[in-house]
Amino acid sequence: MFAFIVRRVAQALLVMFIISFIGFAIKQSVGDPTREMVGVSVSVKEREALREKLGLNDPYLVQWARFTKNAVQGDLGTSYFYRKPALDVILAKAPATLELVFVAQCIIVLISVPVGVYSACRPRSVLSRLFMGISIVGVSVPVFLTAIFMIYIFSVHLGWLPSFGRGNPVEIFPGWTSVLTTWSNFKHIILPSIALSSIMLPLFIRLIRAEMKEALETEYVKFARAKGLPEWRVVMVHAFKNTLLPVITVGGVQLGIMIAFTILTETVFQWQGMGFMFVEAVERADTALLVAYLIFVGAIFVTVNTVVDLIYGFVNPMVRIAGRK
Repeated sequence: MFAFIVRRVAQALLVMFIISFIGFAIKQSVGDPTREMVGVSVSVKEREALREKLGLNDPYLVQWARFTKNAVQGDLGTSYFYRKPALDVILAKAPATLELVFVAQCIIVLISVPVGVYSACRPRSVLSRLFMGISIVGVSVPVFLTAIFMIYIFSVHLGWLPSFGRGNPVEIFPGWTSVLTTWSNFKHIILPSIALSSIMLPLFIRLIRAEMKEALETEYVKFARAKGLPEWRVVMVHAFKNTLLPVITVGGVQLGIMIAFTILTETVFQWQGMGFMFVEAVERADTALLVAYLIFVGAIFVTVNTVVDLIYGFVNPMVRIAGRK
């Protein structure tokens, strides 16, 4: 286990190194942040002086080395627009995004597991075929179109749910606000979370169905049925447990992708999270905040993938985490 942890930490550092390098390469082509900071009325000479003061005229490698040195110490730079540490800006927006992803993940789990298991156990039923048909449509429709369609139906036409914003989130502890505390606030997260879950829900339904069908045809499942075990125990204990490894693998990767996909969802619903902040940072050419965002999301990817690898050992002890000879 110790060797595995050391290897994963080394891989994580390498990934973060590459992300920071690519982030700075993108930074050079986003725009001039000084133009957004001082406006168009300031002379070119004064703007160049500001660029020199901020170190924006330094060579690319010099800027990248300076950023890397500060990042190791926990400093991801200062936002040009907010005029405060970029990490503080991201952490202020993170609760909204993480809460949205959490609710979307709950929707995915609560729907994909029973639907996937049922479709595998009753593959020829009308309901199973209906589920598979809907899942194909779900994979084909982009998330922003799903979001706009739901806003039109449930907000504009029916007037049941709000179409944008987070309402009045309650601070449950310092630095963390939530909309899950009251029904009036919770209504604001229903449409965005459903739209976000629509990205991965069809994939998980089809994945669980395929893995369950394969597991149900194995010899140990046939033997369990021959022993006279109840059908629910055969399905959920013997078959479903052995489908978890690929589901956890895909789920860990897709969790990071969902955080990235919140950019579209948050933009449509004006959800004040990290995705919406990223779009604003691009419009304002706030390159320091853009790079900090890439580093932060990259760290989430690395952390989630590491945790997924550790969960393997708990789900299936036969998996050799420390490596194979």
